[in-house]
Amino acid sequence: MRLITLFIFLLSSLFGTAQNYYLAIGTYTNTGSKGIYIYNFDAQTGKAKWVSNTDSTTNPSYIIFSHTGNFIYAVNETNGANPGRVSAFSFNKNNGTLKLLNSVSSGGDDPCYLATDKTDRWLAVANYSSGSLSVFPVNKNGTLQPYSQFIQDMGTGANKQRQEKAHVHESVFSPDNSYLFTPDLGTDKVMIYKFNPSLKKPLSPARTAFVTTPPGSGPRHITFAPNNKFAYLIHEMGGTVTAYGYNNGELKEIQELPTHPKGYKGDIGSAEVFLSPDGKFLYASNRGDENTITIFSVDAATGKLKLVGYEPVLGKGPRDFVIDPTGTFLIVANQNSDNIVVFKRNKQTGLLKATGEQIHIPKPVCVQMLKISK
Repeated sequence: MRLITLFIFLLSSLFGTAQNYYLAIGTYTNTGSKGIYIYNFDAQTGKAKWVSNTDSTTNPSYIIFSHTGNFIYAVNETNGANPGRVSAFSFNKNNGTLKLLNSVSSGGDDPCYLATDKTDRWLAVANYSSGSLSVFPVNKNGTLQPYSQFIQDMGTGANKQRQEKAHVHESVFSPDNSYLFTPDLGTDKVMIYKFNPSLKKPLSPARTAFVTTPPGSGPRHITFAPNNKFAYLIHEMGGTVTAYGYNNGELKEIQELPTHPKGYKGDIGSAEVFLSPDGKFLYASNRGDENTITIFSVDAATGKLKLVGYEPVLGKGPRDFVIDPTGTFLIVANQNSDNIVVFKRNKQTGLLKATGEQIHIPKPVCVQMLKISK
């Protein structure tokens, strides 16, 4: 009996550990935030417990874990006063603490997104205000070298106030690590680069160097389906999501759907797009006057979307959100109401239900997760 009891205890302990994640939160720091916050998130209960935070780092509005989980990288927006920066932190996976390693110039103004390739040897950074892309070699110890490649987008869009020049909004490596995609809100294009990690300048124009989006749509973020056959692009200004067939760096449009209800007349500010881990549902956040998450089902064979419903985010300005790797919870960062809200996902229907769990932090704008392993 004692052996059985011990076995059950050990099994439950292992299961419990497997369900715990570090939740990393990036913020704007002009209203009292300390920068990057780390929480322990229980994917069985939806509860989060504070672990640590940085003492001071300027506007880490987008952050990522390295693939190994040993490092965190953050953009530092400086509102154009100086060139933006990118910071590297070591991350102690045993106690959830960060230590600044170094900081380098991002090469442009207001960096807003960054991503490492699968080898963790390269970091690609989107500079929004200056409409440029910078690529940084990453040392084995996690520190960043100065950028080795800089690409300046050129052009304008239909909206002369918001698309007066290029505005690179994201830098996303393809699932096979062979391409980099950069939606440009200012030019209504998604630029596509061939990626070769063995070169000093690893990016070159892909065979199809870009795809265009509807005039004035303002492409913002793109994500790839788990089966790597489809991609989904959200348009900040147009308030739509475009589904693409994907193959070897090529995007072929399948469908475009609004993220807002029919007849919606309020301000539009679509932000993030995210697939459930099983690829069966797509979620899109709406800022502006709506403040909701739109839920779509995904046809596994065709990649087409079908509207399921809308869920209020219980806050204002849902700039970013994440689904935990178990697919159980969706966590929304509401920039303009200083709260992070935890929703329970129905894995069969895709619908969301508020759990009552919230985290209150000034200006949260990015949420990322890393499995805790011991």
